[in-house]
Amino acid sequence: MIDKTGRIRYVDVHQIDLQPVNEELFGVLADIEPFGKPVIQIEPIASSEPKADVVMYCTPWCPGCSRARAFLQERGIPFVEINIARDRAAAARVREWTGGNETTPTFNIKGKIIIDYNKFQLAAALGINP
Repeated sequence: MIDKTGRIRYVDVHQIDLQPVNEELFGVLADIEPFGKPVIQIEPIASSEPKADVVMYCTPWCPGCSRARAFLQERGIPFVEINIARDRAAAARVREWTGGNETTPTFNIKGKIIIDYNKFQLAAALGINP
């Protein structure tokens, strides 16, 4: 993160599938801003769970999401995809299911939660061959 004067004030290097918690980043932003005022205040988008048999929670940069999308599309399985980077209420649901992490992809298949891409778990939940 870069402050108003152009100085680098915070750097986070992490594996792509170990994303930092957004609240932590917002806290860093608040610390950087003089007078303790938060730089950004984001209200979560109020969204509800879609009415679909297969819901995939993902992010644009997630390689597992790409593999899962291909897996479902190749088998002709309809699904709803939700980008948790944009839908913060959906991200909160994912954090509840994963114990605090925004792990993607996370699936809700007819009420069964599957965390991360595993074609065998997906196939079992969908009642198909992997």
